[in-house]
Amino acid sequence: MDHDDFAFEPIPGLPAHPPKGETLLWQGRPATFALAREAYKVNWIAGYFALVVLWRGGTGWSEGGLPMALAYGIPYAGLGLATYLLLLLGAFWQSRATVYTITTARVVMRIGAALSVTLNLPFKQIESASLDQRRSGTGTIAMQIAKPNRISKLVCWPHIRPWKWRGEPALRCIPDAARVARILSDAAEARLSIPTVSRAEDAAPAGAMPAA
Repeated sequence: MDHDDFAFEPIPGLPAHPPKGETLLWQGRPATFALAREAYKVNWIAGYFALVVLWRGGTGWSEGGLPMALAYGIPYAGLGLATYLLLLLGAFWQSRATVYTITTARVVMRIGAALSVTLNLPFKQIESASLDQRRSGTGTIAMQIAKPNRISKLVCWPHIRPWKWRGEPALRCIPDAARVARILSDAAEARLSIPTVSRAEDAAPAGAMPAA
């Protein structure tokens, strides 16, 4: 039987229905091949094994011609192909387990293939966001979180901006990234421009004079 581990979610990617007045604006997930290239580095792995196959094949050729070249090179070619496919499968699994959500009040990231984690990031906790877009249109939107909030890079990987000491959660390798960045920017600007009215419990009545 098929079993949906996230069947309890009222809306895919959200642990509960949004509060009254909060609207869902966008949902998406990483593009598998883009995630495989950027996070799992499959192109680098393929290039490494290609060099190894050429090296071993060349050694075999010098020792016994084509038969030895094939005998030396084919095992490494098979190992490289198996590694490439496993990494591609990992990227696919990670992508299918991920749901990114943008609402009128926050960013929600349900991430984790083996251990599911949900990050709830209200706009007021996001100091800034940056877009790294590729020629294909896919891109990564990284968010810098206000101190003292901390994000575990180990828990968030690969949904994290690479090569940054301070953990920055990221909507990684999403299609049509420029449009999503505009949605996020407009929603955050609209939300943060709403004035916050607080009630002073002990405020003096209007026009009252302080006691002498």
